Amino acid sequence: MKPDEYLDSLFSLPHMYGPKISRDRRWVAWTWFRVGPAADVFVGPTDGSTPPLRLTDTNENAFLVSWLPDSSGVIAAQDKGGNERYQLFLIEIDEPLEMSPLTEADPNFFIRGGDLHPNGRYLVYGANLDVDSHQEIEATWIYRHDIKTGERVPLARPAKGGYIWPELNADGSMVLYTRKDRHPAGRQVWLVDIEGQQDREILNFGDDVKTFASWFPNGERVLFTTELRTHRRVGALELPNGATEWLVDDPDRNIEGANVPFGSHQVVIKEVREARTKAYLLDPISREETRLVSGTGNLFPLAPLTESEWVGQFYSSNQPGDLCRFLVDTPRYNPSRTISRVWERTALAASEFSQAEAYHWSSADGLRIQGWLYRPEGRTKGTIVFVHGGPTAHSEDAIHIQKQLFARHGFVVFDPNYRGSTGFSMRFQEEIKREGWGAAEQEDIRTGIQSLIDQGIAEPGRVGITGTSYGGYSSWCAITRFPTSIVAAAAPICGMTDLVVDYESTRPDLRPYIEEMLGGSPSEVPERYFDRSPINFVSNIRGELLIVQGDRDPNVTPENVRVIREALDHAGVRYEVLNFEDEGHGIIKPKNQQVLLLWLLDFFERALA
Repeated sequence: MKPDEYLDSLFSLPHMYGPKISRDRRWVAWTWFRVGPAADVFVGPTDGSTPPLRLTDTNENAFLVSWLPDSSGVIAAQDKGGNERYQLFLIEIDEPLEMSPLTEADPNFFIRGGDLHPNGRYLVYGANLDVDSHQEIEATWIYRHDIKTGERVPLARPAKGGYIWPELNADGSMVLYTRKDRHPAGRQVWLVDIEGQQDREILNFGDDVKTFASWFPNGERVLFTTELRTHRRVGALELPNGATEWLVDDPDRNIEGANVPFGSHQVVIKEVREARTKAYLLDPISREETRLVSGTGNLFPLAPLTESEWVGQFYSSNQPGDLCRFLVDTPRYNPSRTISRVWERTALAASEFSQAEAYHWSSADGLRIQGWLYRPEGRTKGTIVFVHGGPTAHSEDAIHIQKQLFARHGFVVFDPNYRGSTGFSMRFQEEIKREGWGAAEQEDIRTGIQSLIDQGIAEPGRVGITGTSYGGYSSWCAITRFPTSIVAAAAPICGMTDLVVDYESTRPDLRPYIEEMLGGSPSEVPERYFDRSPINFVSNIRGELLIVQGDRDPNVTPENVRVIREALDHAGVRYEVLNFEDEGHGIIKPKNQQVLLLWLLDFFERALA
């Protein structure tokens, strides 16, 4: 297959996000990217009897939020040009493409979640809105929205900002949510009834401890995970007596999620080891665990169809994300049992993807770091470092079209899981906070590049770096700190440049996270914000620079680009700019992704020649 044909084929390959099973377990819905001009919501029967059905088809991104209580349809969210100011819609399976608006278009606030009450009238979500003044505020309040009258009733009023996604229980009587009022690094679980009369804290393991919770299907028990410095514990809370019991408490395990699907009495435990997902089914009564050994790649179970058969999502670096049915005793991917039928949508075969190869090295302080290598066939054109965002996230053994295209065009692709990444251990994840953003984790990246050079995998002066969000910030750090022998070119995408500007201009719910990661606000630790801001060191730049930005980004706003362009111009540093007026935090729409990828290929081929 020729390179241009390969690019076209990559853009015919859907990327799956956020699959959810209906309560009756007859349907599974998800968001697919690259199946139209924007992201869209699809649904398929769990028996695989018919192909997936498109529920949305517009020029703006639409994302799955939740299922309706009676499993007849879904709630979806749609913004404008990636500005993340979502409008919520109801879509019935029997009336696909008919998007019935539930909230106003392009609001002046951010909505989080959206669960419909069994009465079909109340919609519960979080919003940083003061209902009386209708002004945007810092904190995210919990709302009951009457979709017939439009009345919004605040059920709970947290004092401080935070990404808060409330969850309604099965009978619609109570709402679970979290607060971050006590400490930027903490999160406590609260419960409020649907009338807003009994708002109370139910789980608190420390002001600076994160605890997350979800409902058991009966709506009378709460499953929760809470973080220690060494590991996460999984527990259950009985309502209303408040009794708790620990289901899993093992410092040798890296548990990163747990839930109980509808139709199941078992807890799905998501354990991640060396950035690979390993799932377990836990009986909360007997404490027996069933490990779902899927061989290569990653498996995440979604819900049971019978005692022995489940629906799950499978993926790897040569297996696109696909939903299919699997047997608990032999949890293998079987394309004949597919639900989403992803392979029918591409001409590519598994052999045409560059496979992720685990790579390890020691950082400057001796900490062991893992990443992924993607090697091209034949002579290499250079090395591109692809840094994941977050930083509280990790790169997986999964298909990413940028990495695949770079490898196909002759570049070694290096994808480091620096300290602060999830996927390894709580100790590893918390290490980034010891010195704060922009310190030791950037040394992890530098020493990884040096290791590749020492091993003869990369060549001095022929290494470029790119990434989105925190990956963009890391790209800025690299080009302003490292010599051109380590990084000769950088293409930061939606990356922070001045951490004070970013703190002041970002979404309100992100400020506590920035404070957690940097040890305080700009007024509390001004020296750290200055030292870790690439804008203050642009005079060090000797390599090539391409700046990429979405004009509607509410996370890392375009103000980051404006201020650094002024600094670059003042320092006489050459650079290129590629901006997208209809994108937000990340370049998502296929037409824009194609433009971006071709620019990146051209930029790195010129810079690393």
